Amino acid sequence: MNQPLSDNAGTAQTASRRDFLRSSAALAVTSMLPGAARAAAPSKRPNILLLIGDDWSWPHAGVLGDPVVKTPTFDRVAREGVLFRRAFTPAPSCTPSRAAMATGQHHWRLEGVANLGGSLPQRIPTYQDLLREAGYHVGFSGKGIAPGGNIHRSTEPCGRRFRSFEEFMKARPAGAPLAYWFGSGDPHRPYGLGEGVAGGMDPRKVRVPACLPDTAAVRSDLCDYHARVQRFDARCGQILGILEKSGELDNTLVVMTSDNGMPFPRCKATLYDDGTRMPLAVRWPAGAKGGRTVDDFVSLCDLAPTFLAVAGVNVPKEVSGVSLLGILRSDKSGRIEKDRTFVLLGMERHCYPYPARAIRTGEFLYVRNHEPDRWPTGEGTWPSEDRDFSFNIDPSPTKRLMVARRTDAAIKGLYDLAFGPRPEEELYDLAKDAGQVRNVASKPEYAETKRKLAGMLEQALKDSDDPRVKGLGDRFNRYRSR
Repeated sequence: MNQPLSDNAGTAQTASRRDFLRSSAALAVTSMLPGAARAAAPSKRPNILLLIGDDWSWPHAGVLGDPVVKTPTFDRVAREGVLFRRAFTPAPSCTPSRAAMATGQHHWRLEGVANLGGSLPQRIPTYQDLLREAGYHVGFSGKGIAPGGNIHRSTEPCGRRFRSFEEFMKARPAGAPLAYWFGSGDPHRPYGLGEGVAGGMDPRKVRVPACLPDTAAVRSDLCDYHARVQRFDARCGQILGILEKSGELDNTLVVMTSDNGMPFPRCKATLYDDGTRMPLAVRWPAGAKGGRTVDDFVSLCDLAPTFLAVAGVNVPKEVSGVSLLGILRSDKSGRIEKDRTFVLLGMERHCYPYPARAIRTGEFLYVRNHEPDRWPTGEGTWPSEDRDFSFNIDPSPTKRLMVARRTDAAIKGLYDLAFGPRPEEELYDLAKDAGQVRNVASKPEYAETKRKLAGMLEQALKDSDDPRVKGLGDRFNRYRSR
């Protein structure tokens, strides 16, 4: 018996074209009608504040039900604003995910920054470029579109670099609205071994993801990760406190999220939920009713057109994201915009190239690995210390344990999932396998579902001008890094 595709699915081609005509043609119309964007903007242009964690996964926040980590700032933004329960990064790697946030375009459209360490071409504008031209005071601190260089641009893609938000505020021209990007270095590795437990976390309460072994060492490592999530949250709280003291917080569109998933095996740099599903909350009392939870599918590509729309700036027709302004202006919870039924995900090169694309719906994750003969975690000498092999997985106590005990009966299956080869197609039934560890792509009862999802993915990628599905994937190997 074939499994249902989604609540709102029609044919594969109809579904994919519906979403991508909405994200290209509809936005092109908006860009040609400046009144459409400006009509929705408040009389006083809002400040825009983007707070980005580094390697922070869903659902590691207090408001999301995590029993260990304490995130009062994120919880406040979610409680007083809009909490998005189905937000995804388009790429689970730092450079491409941050470039997608800044430009509103899928990373495969952005040339070199589709790869970790790449550079954004000068001709592709970021929302910061456009807001600066519109009179915003623009800047960032911490991690911008990084790691990577600016070999194609004369200025930083995220604006002028400041040492702190305090310094940024002092440099503000009188009366100018703000657009600030805070790129935290947390919870990126390395961590202090045992710092989470030493800080009072109880490892017995940790929820171990399905893709990781449940051992004392892994639980302690997860506590260390949670400790850095808390440090990120605290720094964001300090920035909000400065705005609140100035009286400008309620006219500030505050977005708090992450670039990609947690730095553990089968998480970061993979297309499974632990690598791509992001915490996302938006607070904007002057323009969005708070206390709401939204279940629409949202890509972090949607942030740039949202910022431009609320500022009354035209959205370039090349942008593939879709503004969230309609959702923010709504007074509803749950599903709001009926066409937001899936997101696209992709990878090219993290430390080692392993090109893949995926489509995530409410019921399924379908992954297409374009080079299944490659080693997905990176080349190296085997056996050796974990810093010398599997470069696509960050060094960690968890990685070290899984490698050392890779032949143990309790570890081997998870080790193979994280480090071993992957088939050309993967399919996960989320109702039965929320942790995405049982690939059902080869099961006959899922054949029709797989066919439909493969068709949707193929058409959507063609509509979004992905070189990989046009037979031009070799170009990603030619782009310079750093």
